[in-house]
Amino acid sequence: MDAQPHLLVVDDDARLRGLLTRYLVDQGFRVTTAADAADARLRLQGLAFDLLILDVMMPGEDGLTLTRNLRGESKVPILLLTAMAEPEHRIRGLEQGADDYLAKPFEPRELVLRIRNILQRVRQPVPAGTLRFGPCRLDLDRAELFDGAVPVRLTEAETALLLVLARHFGEPVPRETLSQEANFSGNLRTVDVQITRLRRKIERDPKFPRYLQTVRGTGYVLKPD
Repeated sequence: MDAQPHLLVVDDDARLRGLLTRYLVDQGFRVTTAADAADARLRLQGLAFDLLILDVMMPGEDGLTLTRNLRGESKVPILLLTAMAEPEHRIRGLEQGADDYLAKPFEPRELVLRIRNILQRVRQPVPAGTLRFGPCRLDLDRAELFDGAVPVRLTEAETALLLVLARHFGEPVPRETLSQEANFSGNLRTVDVQITRLRRKIERDPKFPRYLQTVRGTGYVLKPD
């Protein structure tokens, strides 16, 4: 990863794109902008980015749809921006594969902190070795999950949470600890959402989890066979 992380800012508001570009460049980031999803796809074809900042309310393909579609082909971290601040809207964004969510209007300093938290998760070293549970194999050196020999696509948020659980393998981990160690900005609801998404990728029956279990009154535990 470059010394200056490269960000792609996607927003149909030209004024906001300009303001964000100037501020983020001053904070030490490289910034490329796009006016809509189609424009963003063109940028993604020719450039590698460390993080995407997507506006949710864009004409045509909106930010949620673009996030969901990108998750089928890329693990690049995604931070959503939107004027809709209700919890259900935040949850929808996380369910589509976003790593974080920031409601407008926002303090530019908070945006920078959230960006740096996400990038820190990407760069965070993990312990060596391989962890197995059921048909799944977690390569801790590369932070990659396999179902048998088939790679399982994980978002950066899912990867961060799974690695925390792996570090405490077999031990119940409080939701507060999971949130802190995965850099979820103290949002416990984010932990629950990511656990639900991980179960869909790990468990044969997510409604009756065998490996990623809830510990009543505590949090969650990743268990062996």
